Amino acid sequence: MRRVAIILFLLLAGSPAWSGAWLRDKGTAFVSAAVTAFKEQDYGYDYKGSFYAEYGLRENLTLGLDVEEHRDLYGHALVFARLPVADFDNAGRFAAEIAIGAHHRQMRAWALYKATLSYGKGFQTGWGNGWIAVDAALEYRTHDTLYRKLDLTAGLSSPWLVNPLLQIETAYQSDRPFHWRVRPSVMISTKDSPATWILGLERTDARKNTGIRLAIWNTF
Repeated sequence: MRRVAIILFLLLAGSPAWSGAWLRDKGTAFVSAAVTAFKEQDYGYDYKGSFYAEYGLRENLTLGLDVEEHRDLYGHALVFARLPVADFDNAGRFAAEIAIGAHHRQMRAWALYKATLSYGKGFQTGWGNGWIAVDAALEYRTHDTLYRKLDLTAGLSSPWLVNPLLQIETAYQSDRPFHWRVRPSVMISTKDSPATWILGLERTDARKNTGIRLAIWNTF
């Protein structure tokens, strides 16, 4: 029962919206919560949760919070600021993001710094409007080496009830193995609600099994 309660808490409080190069309009906010569960042979279920929020403080400044926790074993918390860099209209746009926070492993914690350059572009298909976002980041944890990250997100935003979403995350450290994470999902939304439900799968190079991911996005 305790484990179920923790999962429900994480659902109400966790995944990045992958806004990429897009900034929030002034005075508007976005909140995302997610949980991923993995079936384990030895001890039942493994899970992780995340919380993501951003707010348009000004037309050219978005502030946000990014938190992820893998049970109580390890996780991170970051506050960030996103600024526009260039807007090429139909050719896409760039934005820069600076973040500072902490990373922990059980009871030990270290400072965490991150700089991201994002590219985003909208496009049209025969099934509706879509978007693609590419995020290139340098992440430094004071107890570890420098991480080089490259993430890609692509989705479709049509009038349909269900739309596809694909998220790919990669990370590389010098003299260490290459890491990746893939999340194929569907977005479920209705015209009468600002909330969007995300249901998908998650696969990483570090696990032999595939997790089930449930998230909710909401705008205010």
